[in-house]
Amino acid sequence: MIKVTYQNTVKTYDEPLTYYQASKDFGVSFAMVALVNYELVSLSDKITNDVTVSFLDIKDVTGYKIYQAGLKYMFLESVNELYPNSKVFFLHSVPKGILCEVKIAKELTTDDITKIKGKMAQLVSDNEPFIPYHLKPVDAYNYYLNNLEEEKAKMVSSTSSDLVTLYRLKDSLNYFYSFMPFDTSSINRFAIENIGNNRVVLVCPSLALNGRLPDYVHYENIINNFMETQNWLKVMKTPYLADLNSLVSNQKINKFIEVNEIHFNEDILKCSEQIMQNKDIKFVLIAGPSSSGKTTTMKRLSTLFASKGYEPISLSTDDFFVNREMTPKNEKGEYDFECLRAIDLEYFNDTLKKLLNKEEVSLPVYNFIEGKRRFNGQKAILKDNSIILIEGLHCLNNDLMPFIDDKYKFKVYLSPFMPLNIDRHNYISTLDLRLIRRIVRDSKSRGVSVEQTILDWKKVRKGEESYIFPYVRQADMVINTSLAYELGVLKVYALPLLYSVSLNSSCYSESRRLIKSLEPFFTINSELVPKDSILREFIG
Repeated sequence: MIKVTYQNTVKTYDEPLTYYQASKDFGVSFAMVALVNYELVSLSDKITNDVTVSFLDIKDVTGYKIYQAGLKYMFLESVNELYPNSKVFFLHSVPKGILCEVKIAKELTTDDITKIKGKMAQLVSDNEPFIPYHLKPVDAYNYYLNNLEEEKAKMVSSTSSDLVTLYRLKDSLNYFYSFMPFDTSSINRFAIENIGNNRVVLVCPSLALNGRLPDYVHYENIINNFMETQNWLKVMKTPYLADLNSLVSNQKINKFIEVNEIHFNEDILKCSEQIMQNKDIKFVLIAGPSSSGKTTTMKRLSTLFASKGYEPISLSTDDFFVNREMTPKNEKGEYDFECLRAIDLEYFNDTLKKLLNKEEVSLPVYNFIEGKRRFNGQKAILKDNSIILIEGLHCLNNDLMPFIDDKYKFKVYLSPFMPLNIDRHNYISTLDLRLIRRIVRDSKSRGVSVEQTILDWKKVRKGEESYIFPYVRQADMVINTSLAYELGVLKVYALPLLYSVSLNSSCYSESRRLIKSLEPFFTINSELVPKDSILREFIG
């Protein structure tokens, strides 16, 4: 007899069964993956011994990524059935979904989108299984070469694994660097938005909405910025990870690092020039999610302004936090450091008014250990050639500085949209990149353990969903703060931290998922990173 325990309920079976069968037997809807001893297990695997199991659905980050992988595969299969000579590229994540490009000899119409949706709906109703196949690397390599997917073949050729797991959906084989759902029936919530130029956005259920489908919001500025940086990588002949790894193995990475840094500096220069062309602007507001590089970007802009004769004043909204005991609390009774009222808005705006009145002010520095504002003697006064730079979570929100007219403000949104793709069907997650940046930085400069960073990440993400993303379209400029080579450097710092998470930790499965995401990257020596690189904000 096999005993299976789920949420203190025990069921016994007289023969092995799959985890999918167990999930259904326990009444779990839309499970994406099983969790046994904090380790992820495919729903198609069989239970042969007594186990205590839990199931992750799309309300969990890991389950959500598996859902996305299944949705991508279904879209790809549907397009290929309808248009056999087409090519599908999954370019990157965007707020609310996945940016895709379909290359066919016609313009996608509303009727085409309806047909694709119909094919996907048929897959859902047919309960088509995602069947795992474990192949030798040479067999997977030859399969991709025969299908004219050279970048995938190159990735397979560099693997150190004895077997490569591909998944079959109907008559096709593919891999999305993830476990897959058991079958297509659970991928039943999606929308397809046609945004022109044969690009669409696959709208996915939202974590913030507990798995419900959100209304689509088009972020033209983010999409345009990402496409510009991706086209630049194509010009550099390094659109895919295999191309970057080749530069590392052939000892040509130095030059690539140099041009990456120049490209990023040019974006900062363009931003400063656009600001200086408008003499009305007195406030440069820099916003971005956690680990987007706000501190370095503000310093770089400040230096550029100084080189043109300005006297910049730099402020961080974090230094204007209320004392900790005055911090608002969330519905769980925990301090909500992400909300707007965590800032002493009255004191912050009073400081700005005094600056505008040409009064000298004392600038605070927030002591995060004590949870109090302190003053170290730093003072500021606004001169005729001064410009005020402010960075913080809420800098796109007009409620931060309601008394100042928009014509005096220039809003900058930062985020590391990694333009380097693993292959045509797999991109590098911005969320994962930011989390890895934060893990490395928190350990090196803030003394925070990797487990605490992972545990805090959900709250950080919730704050971003509430307080940043609704205002992104108000930004006057978007700057991509990723460096195409950076994960090869971060890997050296992140892996020891991630491997330190013990098997009995609730963070174990997430740490192993991140380890797996870093495996394809060849390591890059941090000594090659310039001392003024934005990457230094995280690695020191």
